[in-house]
Amino acid sequence: MTRKPIGNWYFGWNIVAAAAILTMLTVGLRMGIGPFFLPIAHDLGFSRSVLAGIVAIGMLFYGIAMPLAGHLVAARGTRYVLLLGTALVLGSAAWAVMATGPISFLLSFGVLLSVGLAFVSPVTLTPVLSRWFTRRRGMALFFLSTGSMAGIAILTPVLSFMIETLDWRMTLLGFALFLTVVTVPIALLVIRDDAPPETDLLPDDQAKPSLRAARRLPGVEAYANLKVNDAVRSVPFWKVAFGLFACGYSMNLLGAHGVPMLMDHGFDAMTGAFGIGLIGFSAIFSTLVLGRLSDIIPRKNILAAIYLIRGLGFFALVMVGTHWELYLAATIGGIVWAGSVALSSAILADIYGVRLVGILYGWTYLGHQIGGTISSWLGGWGYETFGTHWVSFGSAGVLLLIASAVSVKLPLQGFTLLSAAPASGR
Repeated sequence: MTRKPIGNWYFGWNIVAAAAILTMLTVGLRMGIGPFFLPIAHDLGFSRSVLAGIVAIGMLFYGIAMPLAGHLVAARGTRYVLLLGTALVLGSAAWAVMATGPISFLLSFGVLLSVGLAFVSPVTLTPVLSRWFTRRRGMALFFLSTGSMAGIAILTPVLSFMIETLDWRMTLLGFALFLTVVTVPIALLVIRDDAPPETDLLPDDQAKPSLRAARRLPGVEAYANLKVNDAVRSVPFWKVAFGLFACGYSMNLLGAHGVPMLMDHGFDAMTGAFGIGLIGFSAIFSTLVLGRLSDIIPRKNILAAIYLIRGLGFFALVMVGTHWELYLAATIGGIVWAGSVALSSAILADIYGVRLVGILYGWTYLGHQIGGTISSWLGGWGYETFGTHWVSFGSAGVLLLIASAVSVKLPLQGFTLLSAAPASGR
């Protein structure tokens, strides 16, 4: 059933709030794997390379599950995918805490948990938000990034504290139970796929046909016949995918190896966790500003700036030697840490329309997780082989600088096929 605005309140913002909470939990765990890393390695007797390989495979399956989630949302709806993902998270956590060998831990923690988290992730929630919002689409999608950053800011130190107080097994299982308690009522009571035809447009906006063009938001009819194959054969799709590859490379590297890297540089575990969490805490507030700006100025320019400053921040983070340097680098880096995923999904909707945004976002996010797979493995192998974190963290900085240059060349609307033939949605 479609919910109409009640008074001055638009029901779509309820969905935004619920989506932000779910993103905080799932992305917070996926990106907050750092506190688990050394305790799991010591408890199960895994080397850094072995555990890094398991985490890397998990990142890959997290990415592989993204297109599947997008297709399932289109076929079965958002609620179905959220409930299925929650069941997978709960079952995989119960299996992982009983695992003792690398194979069982790989299948439970690496594969099944990753698939479950992918089903309760931004790729599942982006289509419903894109349908409910037109005038404030950028702001709505940025709240997903706010949830992600809140997850890093809150869950990284919380998980570290729980692991030190209890152990990693009880922490993981407790998280899965809490996620279930939160997700089930949200999926059943809040999530609605059917949005009002006028979405969040104001009455005056609906009477102005030129508004969509002015805001670079083409109508549904412009992309009624657009196929996924057309989008995949276009240049902007691969530019967005490369940017997300660099994003995933850097974010998953920091999530898996940020705390161990800081501990190798002389910081204690809680200080390292607080430093990484500070990145997410700073990003919570910056997303509110960036989300507002994304509905005013070209989104590609904001995306390019995010990648540029984040790349420089990676060079700074690996060089910090004192507490104040760590906190300063984390605070400045956190200002631009969020938004790349939200902007990428909004840009995809602007260029290709909202009908295919879930599927296209899922496929480009696969690139995000391929990057995360490589960096998660390289972070462990590179340090054991060369005795330095510059191999992994330095390469992340370089990739982000390249992504910045690529993103600034994205179109505002429309696209060109790789075969150079004009696309119907142009």
